[in-house]
Amino acid sequence: MYFFKTITAACLLTAGLCAPVVAAECGNSGGGFNAWKSSFAKEAAAAGVGKRGLAALADAQYASRTIAADRNQKSFKYSLSKFMQVRGADTIVAQGRKRKARDAAFYQSLEARFGVPAGVIIAIHGMETAFGGFMGDSAVVSAITTLTYDCRRSAFFEPHAIGALKLVDMGAITGSTKGAKHGELGHTQFLPGNALRYGVDGNGDGRIDFYNQTDALASTANFLRQKGWQPGVGYQEGQGNFAVIKQWNAAGVYQKAIAIMGTRIDG
Repeated sequence: MYFFKTITAACLLTAGLCAPVVAAECGNSGGGFNAWKSSFAKEAAAAGVGKRGLAALADAQYASRTIAADRNQKSFKYSLSKFMQVRGADTIVAQGRKRKARDAAFYQSLEARFGVPAGVIIAIHGMETAFGGFMGDSAVVSAITTLTYDCRRSAFFEPHAIGALKLVDMGAITGSTKGAKHGELGHTQFLPGNALRYGVDGNGDGRIDFYNQTDALASTANFLRQKGWQPGVGYQEGQGNFAVIKQWNAAGVYQKAIAIMGTRIDG
């Protein structure tokens, strides 16, 4: 309590320079987005975002397609069999087996380093972007800041918006980098805050590039390991590592599909 009073007194003596940053006000339409950006820029700067990130925020556009997609998420409504049919599970498994055989040393190195079997990484890669075939056509910064501005889940997306702006500062992405409609980026569609936290340099070139397959898959394995993956423990529903798969995606059918396809690929 004494510490709080001391800080408060100091702020009064410096004419309010210690005043807290007021949270930007959310909205449910594009009308207030520009005003929100100006307010959010203060929060971002206080969180350590630099000039390049703030410039990307200033240039961000309200992403109407992102809002439409967020209002109409079908995966949560599908049965498991329907979901796997729509996602092309048999094709992913067939291609995944070929990829594992072709790049066996690479996947073995990932498992040796992070403990995650090839099948799980390959299943995620196939599910997210068809093995890099389509990594999205929405501007990452615009999408993630739009979701942060939107009142539905502002608190969830805010750290990812800050993460995206810091990735711009680092040169990992730019304000025009394309990703999925919810701001996910790269081969395995990392949310920006997770990319910032769990990204690793898989190919040793001194930078982390989620649009580079090696970096993206190593980062995916690192995410799972940091979330509690236990080497050698099963990952089917009811087994120890299934709880870690749940950290990757909130949809139950998605979680089960990863586990099933992973086993088929590794089998």
